[in-house]
Amino acid sequence: MRFLVRVYSLFFTLFLLFVVAPLFGYIERASESDTLFQHLVGLEGVVKIERLKSSHWQEKYQLTVEQPVDWNNPNGKKFNQRIFLMNVAFDRPTTLVTEGYGAAYVKNPNYKEELSTLLNSNLVVVEHRFFLESTPDEREWKFLSAENSAKDLHRIREILAPLYRERWIATGISKGGQQALIYTAYFPQDVDITVPYVAPLCKGRSDGRHEPFLEQVGTPQERATLAAFQKRVLQKRGELAPKFDSLCRAKKYTFALPLEEIYDYSVLEFPFAFWQWGSDIGKVPNGDASIDEIFKYWMTISSPDYFVEESSYTPFFVQAYKELGYYGYDTKPFKGLLKIKNSRGYLSTLFVPKEVRGKFNKGLYKKLKRFVSTTNNKMLFIYGEYDPWSAVMVNEPYGKNVVVVTDPKGSHRARISTLPVEMREEATAILEGWLKN
Repeated sequence: MRFLVRVYSLFFTLFLLFVVAPLFGYIERASESDTLFQHLVGLEGVVKIERLKSSHWQEKYQLTVEQPVDWNNPNGKKFNQRIFLMNVAFDRPTTLVTEGYGAAYVKNPNYKEELSTLLNSNLVVVEHRFFLESTPDEREWKFLSAENSAKDLHRIREILAPLYRERWIATGISKGGQQALIYTAYFPQDVDITVPYVAPLCKGRSDGRHEPFLEQVGTPQERATLAAFQKRVLQKRGELAPKFDSLCRAKKYTFALPLEEIYDYSVLEFPFAFWQWGSDIGKVPNGDASIDEIFKYWMTISSPDYFVEESSYTPFFVQAYKELGYYGYDTKPFKGLLKIKNSRGYLSTLFVPKEVRGKFNKGLYKKLKRFVSTTNNKMLFIYGEYDPWSAVMVNEPYGKNVVVVTDPKGSHRARISTLPVEMREEATAILEGWLKN
């Protein structure tokens, strides 16, 4: 009998590798212990499976899922979406990272994620449509929408549902956190808990709340230090511009505006970038600093590479222009020092392809704001007090199960792990309680 069991087991393995595998383009060879692999082979819509190395997970895979480019025409054009799956056990919860950008970083063998580590859960990371390997053959920008991206996630949730039947937690960072909110708002029954980190909720193409935020964040002395540095860079344009221009040429950066205007935007961006990433005010060069010291620090905080005309972030700027919203710049304090007349419309001028034009869709903001205020879904939002994106955090009233936690003096790097001990323990207790109920 044992001999027959071994024969049948061997036959099944050979069947998977030589009969089923060709249907999926490429499937890396798996060992007999790979029970997850055997389940993945039969999943609908999965067209490619590749096993990855991991320092933290016994089984880690990169999957390719075929998705409609337009969910209003599911039988039309298709694209391949990249997802990553890291398995703990089928009887554990599953954390779904709703990435807002590309997800190539997940291939790193040392990659791990805060929430799945904290909850000892399975982990699924979904690369956003139109980024990196999840880009359609033709970039038809009209199909890059919040609704389509939410439906991408819903289908992946449906594909994996037969394997992972326990609680599901949606989470993401920054635009990924915003994506977690979008997904939950469109498909509230898909997830049991949502944890968006530093997730903005903008109401306009140039929201208008970021600039006043920057006028009150930190201490008056800190704000004065940053403003003085900005003015110094503008006043010393004659000495700094050659270095700036030389750097841009050496890096082969291309821009939609002349270099002298990109110079201005790099100065205007400086305080936003400084507070966003939690920089050290003590390292800002003082009035005695040399030109080299000023230039080096300026480039460290606000490099012109952010303003290049075409980059891997172009899909993000398209989304910001169409329906996600963004921030503006206050040029008034620098009157007479700038080459630009004003910064109005800079998002479309600098970043958005010319074929993308039209009115901003306010419907998404209204939908998300209404959802947060009325939902019964369990949601834990994490923000950083000094992060300029906190200017557009979710606002009251909240649904009865919505909790908003702000990391004191925290930046865009705010996480559960960065919270003070008591707040961290409270946030963890909330999540553990939600998982039990």
